[in-house]
Amino acid sequence: MTLIRKSEGIYIDDSSINVLNEIDAVIFDCDGVLIDITKSYDSAIIKTTRYVLENFAKINDSIDVDFKIIDGFKSTGGFNDEVDLTYAAIISLVAAKKLEKDQTSFIFDVIKNSDSSGIESVEKYLDNQVDISDIKKQLSYPGTHHENTLYQIFDQLFYGPELYQKLFGNNSKFSEPGLIEQDDVILNDLLIKQLQKKFDSKIAILTGRGKESASYSLKTLLEKFDLKNSMFLEDESRELAKPNPQSLLDSIKGMNSISTLYVGDSMEDFIMAKKVTDLGSKTTFCGIIGTSKNPQEKLELFKQNGAILVLDSINLLPKVLNLE
Repeated sequence: MTLIRKSEGIYIDDSSINVLNEIDAVIFDCDGVLIDITKSYDSAIIKTTRYVLENFAKINDSIDVDFKIIDGFKSTGGFNDEVDLTYAAIISLVAAKKLEKDQTSFIFDVIKNSDSSGIESVEKYLDNQVDISDIKKQLSYPGTHHENTLYQIFDQLFYGPELYQKLFGNNSKFSEPGLIEQDDVILNDLLIKQLQKKFDSKIAILTGRGKESASYSLKTLLEKFDLKNSMFLEDESRELAKPNPQSLLDSIKGMNSISTLYVGDSMEDFIMAKKVTDLGSKTTFCGIIGTSKNPQEKLELFKQNGAILVLDSINLLPKVLNLE
């Protein structure tokens, strides 16, 4: 299978093009697909990591977690949850400090030794090299989602004081506006109308984000989706986190879809769609690369793993699915 650039921002494997004509439902990831989160969630990872290192580990000379580190962890397929990624970065940098190793080189060594088991693989790699039980004990991660210290810091920075109070009934220790305000919504009414024309109500969302968070940024656009068959995994148990295929299977079954297009931007999304197909529910993955800081690298990642459709943006879907 070979991905070929068909036109600006569109890469398709010609041998699988007939599959696209059979699609009868579309399910979207949210972050990096419907919303560009570079200035929101990514910034929350960076700020939370810095805050915890300074205030818990007493490390004031840490490198900043940049997009290469974020993309590196995400490319392993085990870090759909941004707080998982934040935790992995924190304990990696604490370990580097204790081992007196170059922080940048060391964190990329950690990434190379990580896999789709996520923080489990990171902890295993680090525990074999150095004692980081102190920071692990302080953070007690993951614990119970909204009662855990790391989740609280991350959520307070991401949501801001007013929305955090509304969502969790507690006061934030931070006063600055929430980074969620930096969400850049890509989805628009025209695209929704074009999709509805062909797929009627068979358009859903399956995202790691919570429903309130998605609603805050997407506003009335969220109501255009089949919410009964959409899944907001932050509101569910950790066992359902991507790449667990169960939520996608439930969504597909709920919409009575025979051939589904799942639109995502991460390896977790790709792995999940593949698992669903392996379980007998025909699902085609469409990779979105335009919101990545390094689109070419992400294109290569999807290509190497056998993706048959990659787009710069969801706004190219009408062209690919002959909706224009």
